Amino acid sequence: MPAVLPNIALYQHGADFRWVARVCAGDGVFSYWCYAHDKRRARENDWRISEVRLHLTELVGGWPGAFLAQRRLRHKVSKPDYQLVFWLIVLAYQFVAYDSLQNWRLSRAGLNYLSHPETRTKAAPRVPMIEISTNR
Repeated sequence: MPAVLPNIALYQHGADFRWVARVCAGDGVFSYWCYAHDKRRARENDWRISEVRLHLTELVGGWPGAFLAQRRLRHKVSKPDYQLVFWLIVLAYQFVAYDSLQNWRLSRAGLNYLSHPETRTKAAPRVPMIEISTNR
């Protein structure tokens, strides 16, 4: 499961493993509950939890629970737009975890690139122009 890398990163940065496990489990359970509640409401044609709010539960750390709920309840799995946002959230968690384990090397390089526009023009090599003369 992709939740391993963010947890390793938190542990490497000194977070208490028991605290990390409780927070991750709590967020996951809450997200799973939201999916289950929304699925039940969908069957009853009743008021639903908005997709934005479901994504918010994923974004604050409940994406492992959301992943399980999607697979077990078969909820939101056939909506490509929803899945795109969900997997972008998962990818963001993986990127942040990996980059933190690499001492933020990728983030610093990206910020350096964005904050120094003069380096962007130097990075692209100029292609010499070939002039063709029509004089004989």
